[in-house]
Amino acid sequence: MLSRPGLPALHVSSRWLEDARRLPELFKLRIGLAIAFTALAGYVVSPADGKSPARALALAISALLASAAAGAFNQYAERDLDARMRRTRARPFASGHWPPGPAWLVLIAAVGAAGVAMAGSIFGPATAAYLFLGAFTYGVVYTVWLKRRSAWNIVIGGLAGSFSVLAGDAAAGAPTPTLRALAFAWILFLWTPPHFWSLAIALREDYESAGVPMLPVVVGPKKAARIVFLSAMALSGSAFLPVATGLGGIYVAATAIASVLLLVRSRQLARSPIARIAMLNFHATLAWLVLVLLGAMLDSVLIASWVRGG
Repeated sequence: MLSRPGLPALHVSSRWLEDARRLPELFKLRIGLAIAFTALAGYVVSPADGKSPARALALAISALLASAAAGAFNQYAERDLDARMRRTRARPFASGHWPPGPAWLVLIAAVGAAGVAMAGSIFGPATAAYLFLGAFTYGVVYTVWLKRRSAWNIVIGGLAGSFSVLAGDAAAGAPTPTLRALAFAWILFLWTPPHFWSLAIALREDYESAGVPMLPVVVGPKKAARIVFLSAMALSGSAFLPVATGLGGIYVAATAIASVLLLVRSRQLARSPIARIAMLNFHATLAWLVLVLLGAMLDSVLIASWVRGG
């Protein structure tokens, strides 16, 4: 009897813990961190000189908030699709853990507005506009307009990453997009299809059962895998464009290593388009992006230090 009064409190406490645990999942924190990293890459590699650690941190937080809002809205709008897919049926809205309602839309909008407003107040309207466009592209253009209608949905959706690079460039002080930022925006645009189509090949049955016209569902895994390989070739070739803007040996070496590893894995997928290899290629695209952007940032930092030292 003495222990009973504590039981309701224990239940409430466990519920709060469960809700807190699901927040990173709701806001797609991993994608948000990737977008923030991409924005930071655009900031570091920009030839503009309005940079500082504090401003870099502010940019990362702004990009994370804007991306988090888009990710949460994606789950809210796709809760019916998520409920029909093994990979996503445990998400908070799809599972019924959190019932949908207008309060969620207000919260999601507030998070996104906070990120965009923060960027606008610190960096100016251009950075805010790019972050807004990135979130809008993922949350509305991809999620609402294209995902249920077109096999090319993720191609247009890839612009979300491109806008984050341009946001970083603007945050560094570029009055208009620099050639280097435009080159990396193009690279991010080309990166998204082989990255996501590899995942879609691995999860083709899930997308098919949910009625989502992802490319592997529409054309089959064999043809989709060949398209992934061709996309990886286009991506790897385009990745050397920033060399024309002044990036040097470190970037070239990092890009060459990353591209060889990606092409080997993508060729393997084209020859054997099965789920296991598709997931390996999905992870290879992630490794490619990290290595290329780190190489670009390191190269840019060293070039800037040499210029100052000279």
